[in-house]
Amino acid sequence: MELLTWLETTMGGEFIFTFLVSMIPIVELRGGIPFGVALGLPYPVAFTAAVIGNVLPAPFIIVYIRRIFQWMRQRLPRLDGIVDKLERKAHLKGNKVNKYKYLGLMLFVGIPLPGTGVWTGALAAAFLDMPLRKAMPSIILGVILAGCIMTGLTAVGVNVFSAVTA
Repeated sequence: MELLTWLETTMGGEFIFTFLVSMIPIVELRGGIPFGVALGLPYPVAFTAAVIGNVLPAPFIIVYIRRIFQWMRQRLPRLDGIVDKLERKAHLKGNKVNKYKYLGLMLFVGIPLPGTGVWTGALAAAFLDMPLRKAMPSIILGVILAGCIMTGLTAVGVNVFSAVTA
């Protein structure tokens, strides 16, 4: 219980909590920034925590996801359906990214819509055989773009909510 209290009541804890929330697939930075602001972090601090937390999984996904999927198929055949679904998603999203290569990857990660983001973008980069050293700058720029968009949307949402409840 002390850990949760620390995570919710200190700036360092709120930073780490926001960082961790931003690492979660689907939630990512789109949920991390509003979460951090709701905890009480200033916008620049919430932005920083969310960007770092969101980017961190990308190199591991790009480098290791194929090996992880192969291991899962060999040792956990019950999960073949999940692996198949993720591979189909990667190939489907990869078609959108592939047309514009690294610019496409940046825009795919940077436009905060359902089904986009770092996890899916890194998965697509892995299945498109994009080298890590070329994919990561696109992913980082995309995360910064998404962070700017989400910070702006969060600020608008907070202002509208404040006006409605005043």
